[in-house]
Amino acid sequence: MPTVSLKRDLLFRALGRTYTDEEFDELCFEFGLELDEITSEKEIISKEQGNEKAQGASDVVLYKIDVPANRYDLLCLEGLVRGLRVFKERIKAPMYKRVIPNGEIQKLIITEETAKIRPYAVVAVLRNIKFTKDRYESFIELQEKLHQNICRKRALVAIGTHDLDTLSGPFTYTAKKPSDIKFKPLNKTKEYTACELMNIYKTDNHLKHYLHIIENKPLYPVIYDSNGVVLSMPPVINGHHSKITVNTRNIFIECTGTDFTKAKIVLDIIVTTFSEYCENQFTVEAAEVVFPNGKLHTFPELAYRKEMVRADLINKKVGIRETPENLAKLLTRMCLKSEVIGDGNQIEIEIPPTRADIIHACDIIEDAAIAYGYNNIQMTLPKTYTIANQFPLNKLTELLRHDMAAAGFTEALTFALCSQEDIADKLGLDISATKAVLISNPKTAEFQVARTTLLPGLLKTIAANRKMPLPLKLFEISDIVIKDSSRDVGARNYRHLCAVYYNKNPGFEIIHGLLDRIMQLLDVPPGEKKGGYVIRASEGPAFFPGRCAEIFARGQSIGKLGVLHPDVITKFELTMPCSCVEINIEPFL
Repeated sequence: MPTVSLKRDLLFRALGRTYTDEEFDELCFEFGLELDEITSEKEIISKEQGNEKAQGASDVVLYKIDVPANRYDLLCLEGLVRGLRVFKERIKAPMYKRVIPNGEIQKLIITEETAKIRPYAVVAVLRNIKFTKDRYESFIELQEKLHQNICRKRALVAIGTHDLDTLSGPFTYTAKKPSDIKFKPLNKTKEYTACELMNIYKTDNHLKHYLHIIENKPLYPVIYDSNGVVLSMPPVINGHHSKITVNTRNIFIECTGTDFTKAKIVLDIIVTTFSEYCENQFTVEAAEVVFPNGKLHTFPELAYRKEMVRADLINKKVGIRETPENLAKLLTRMCLKSEVIGDGNQIEIEIPPTRADIIHACDIIEDAAIAYGYNNIQMTLPKTYTIANQFPLNKLTELLRHDMAAAGFTEALTFALCSQEDIADKLGLDISATKAVLISNPKTAEFQVARTTLLPGLLKTIAANRKMPLPLKLFEISDIVIKDSSRDVGARNYRHLCAVYYNKNPGFEIIHGLLDRIMQLLDVPPGEKKGGYVIRASEGPAFFPGRCAEIFARGQSIGKLGVLHPDVITKFELTMPCSCVEINIEPFL
């Protein structure tokens, strides 16, 4: 869930009254939010960097509020205050209007070169807006929150806001070779080519995370005005020429992206949230976009739509008994203007452009439940009598865990993600042979893939504890993940059991004895008859030649055991022999 940090005094001033911390916490709960933390800038810096770094930082009290991930309209002070005031019935939900300017309408022309990079763009104008320092900071903060949330770190949508008075329309959105793009980027003092900027921003803690979106493309997207001034190079950086400030009066907003629907939602959220500060409140000046096929669209859409929900359905799903009139009133408090129509059981709900989260009737019912108050819903026993049971696989796992511990082995719980090196190179395998699920854009080299075996995690645990008294006997029973094209998600989990013995001698007989004990517990007799188990000589790149066996049970291969190859032991920074067993326990259910 996104967290919004708000200055307490500024928040109370906007709400028109003060609250105790407990009262505001309760108000947030009633509205479906959570007051996560009460802190200050000084306290945050002190926790993260120490007291010395916190010297001189602000003592202003901050409320950190957790907001549902799909409530984009609550990601800043303005939206949150508006929502709370409507909820407490102090104001009515505003009606947002799109107006056509008296003079020439602003226009953005998209060229066909953008088709393979970021083909969509939407635009709007906030006219005669009045910023203060706090409003300006909130405006910038909202863009950042949207970038991290619905925009998926600018991969789907990138927002650009510009001082319209410094520009001259119409605007052109095109794509050019990096060497052909040259401009002065935001907060820089001289011009750079796009190639130079990509190198500069590789060390920028904020912008380096967005470079991968376009850096390997032959063309980079760029927006020019009619004089050839660069507005932005989305999704990386805006131009310095059109930088907005506290004194900016007219703002040109452009959202470019690969997802047209999300671009329109983002534009609607920004303009509805900050049109409050325009000279004509809650009005947004329209702008036009000409697509490569010649079609002309006017934005923002600011579309209102009507939905119908029966009152008895809401009552049934929530578990309450309210009249249609009361339900309509509850929904109106959630910024969903509602009225009873037809036979008296039908409620017509008007969905505003700020509520992109309302997709189905169940979303409307959820809002009715929030407004009614979850704590006010009477608890009742389910009409269907059921007895909960543990999943058989989890029950088997629990039973085996206890007996593994009784056999003298210590349980470890290792990461489900690891590096490609851990499951491939260090075990003498090629990464393509592992059928591993790769993580796109991993944060660190340590978490590149989902593990295909439990062995590397246990060996790394031993390496971190090699100073402990010998022998080290560890086990883990957890899931591994393998690619499987037959599954709808393209991968499948398997529950594995892995045990490792680390000592001055390999201890193969101990691991073999442990396998026999596991099979005894699973009621699987030795031998091939009657669904028994056998071990057969085998080879594996991770094992010492002639010291590896494959385990067969109930007619199928379930795993391997053996003495690990010295190269494997060395690669995991270990110095003594090691034996292991790893089996799939799912066939024994």
